Amino acid sequence: MGKLVNEELWQLNEIVLFKYQLTNLPTYQFKKMFWPLITFLSAGAASYAGYASMAPQSQLYGRTLTHGADPKQIALTFDDGPNDPHTLRLLEVLARYEAKATFFLIGKYVRLRPDIVRAIAAAGHEIGNHTHSHPNLILVSGSRLRQELEDCGKAIEDALGASVTLFRPPFGGRRPNVLRTARAAGLTPVMWSVTGFDWNAPSADFIVGKVRPGLESRRGEIVLLHDGGHLGFGADRSQTVEATRRLLEMYPIRRFVSVSQLAVEAPLPDSSGKD
Repeated sequence: MGKLVNEELWQLNEIVLFKYQLTNLPTYQFKKMFWPLITFLSAGAASYAGYASMAPQSQLYGRTLTHGADPKQIALTFDDGPNDPHTLRLLEVLARYEAKATFFLIGKYVRLRPDIVRAIAAAGHEIGNHTHSHPNLILVSGSRLRQELEDCGKAIEDALGASVTLFRPPFGGRRPNVLRTARAAGLTPVMWSVTGFDWNAPSADFIVGKVRPGLESRRGEIVLLHDGGHLGFGADRSQTVEATRRLLEMYPIRRFVSVSQLAVEAPLPDSSGKD
């Protein structure tokens, strides 16, 4: 017992002595000793924060919807509309294949073309809030964040006579306060699990090539595509329209559904033994 006490006292003495030495080191010696560790920890913290705030499937800053549970379902989502003429052309393609989708709209474009917003809703598709002017929300103040959500929500409500309940942050950027503020406004944050990289795609083949590997999974994927462009109204999304047509044609036995139609729990096995 006495031996253990003596060892503990010796260890405590060593700790106290080390701390004393550190606190009495000249500043330049302290920095020299610990600068590699400080640099490493800073880089790690920055990487963690970047992943948490921008990676679409990260849940570190709060829960978001990234996918469903039923592998027979696919949720196509289109950002940055409404956009003339490509949103309307997408509606034609979706109707041809009896597919449903979700459109995350920019408020200032909703004000420009509320007729397109009404056409989306009339076709049975879902609509979500994508802010009023598409800022990166990790860089804005709390008051600006609330204003962006409110202005977009009001524009959609004025166009449809009804409010929406889904929200997607521009660029996928979010902080804990972004998610808290959205939920306080009655909005469910929706991210994605598959990206088409169609904002600057050279061809429809390129977009399809990016999307298809992500659909070979055992869950219901949420696919990110764009019917408009945040840099200006009228962006050319003809490649996205054609890629969407090809994807719908490639998966005839999959159900293309809106985000709210995604099953969030795994479906029960088919007792008939059929796929």
